[in-house]
Amino acid sequence: MLKIRRTLAYITLVLLVVICLFPFFMLIINTTRSHPEILRGFTVVPGNFLGRNFNNVINNVNMPVVRSTINSMIIAVGTVAMVLYFSTLTAFGIHAYNFKLKKFAFVFILLVMMLPVQLSALGFIRLVETMNLRNSFIPFILPAAASPVTFFFMIQYMKSTLSIEIIEAARIDGSHEFMTFNRIVMPLMKPALAVQAIFTFVGTWNSFFMPALLLDDPNMFTLPVLISRLRGADFVNFDLGQVYMLIGLSLLPVVIMYLILSKYIVAGVSLGGVKG
Repeated sequence: MLKIRRTLAYITLVLLVVICLFPFFMLIINTTRSHPEILRGFTVVPGNFLGRNFNNVINNVNMPVVRSTINSMIIAVGTVAMVLYFSTLTAFGIHAYNFKLKKFAFVFILLVMMLPVQLSALGFIRLVETMNLRNSFIPFILPAAASPVTFFFMIQYMKSTLSIEIIEAARIDGSHEFMTFNRIVMPLMKPALAVQAIFTFVGTWNSFFMPALLLDDPNMFTLPVLISRLRGADFVNFDLGQVYMLIGLSLLPVVIMYLILSKYIVAGVSLGGVKG
């Protein structure tokens, strides 16, 4: 009976893996095919247009792919840096200090986490226009300093791994608060930081809603905005081979980021979800 259950579990897992990976397999295959071949339907056999599709994407004067990649990288890296440092600092403040409104601050941050981005989008856009920050990266990077989701993950991780005695010992040794945070707390938080770096990077890299509303200059477009413009091109200039190639290129940084930090994922997620 146990062997049957184990076999069924393995079959289920294999099916789930196939279902999850099939869209990526389809994407890879279609990057090697021409527009007419893609229109004829999907096939598991790769085509011969990989190099041509790549050259068409890179050399297309109407698609600043390199510039858009740099734009997306600036926003993603800047957002990751802001989210990791300031959200962890906020979690450290609430975890390590006892003050009168500590519970209220924690509950308030959690309530903010429940608000959808679309709810505050109109007011945020008006604020950006008032400050003349349209076609700027500042509205995407600076607000990332306040990330309730990352804060919640970090404070749960701290409750599991960061003992108050360590902080008190550092204070006794003469370490001031920022030195304690930068030299003691941050190194202890590496697994959690790696997990949130991946999640934040992927979310920011694939973000389309706010960049589409705040970026009008083609030289400031991010990759998701550029892909949407290519997808909405007229029938004469529309090329599915280029679309799939551009999507494939946009996934490479995400895959590289995951491969670099993947060893921390299991430890970070398991410890961050358990309250000590």
